[in-house]
Amino acid sequence: MINEQKLKLAQERAEAKIGFYIHAAIFIAVNLLLATINLVSDPGTLWFVWPLIGWGMGLLGHAYLVFNPPENSDFKQKLVKKELEKLEKVQKPERVWKEDTHDQSV
Repeated sequence: MINEQKLKLAQERAEAKIGFYIHAAIFIAVNLLLATINLVSDPGTLWFVWPLIGWGMGLLGHAYLVFNPPENSDFKQKLVKKELEKLEKVQKPERVWKEDTHDQSV
């Protein structure tokens, strides 16, 4: 692997981990808030566990993908190819049509 490729891969992995840590921090903060609201308003019914479980499963999936990245998967290669094609379309300059410069005065 070329050094530039290694650097790019390392940056992508670092960004993915930062995204996961932000996700985990928000998960903790929101669920603490929900638990507090639940326990203060209606301690007899523990409803806060349902969003905790649902969101927790999503967080576990996020963690799995970040810390066990699928290397060179076909899906990833297809996405990269599609993004490169989009970038090529954006970077190509539009063809500029020149207006007729002939003098049409009679």
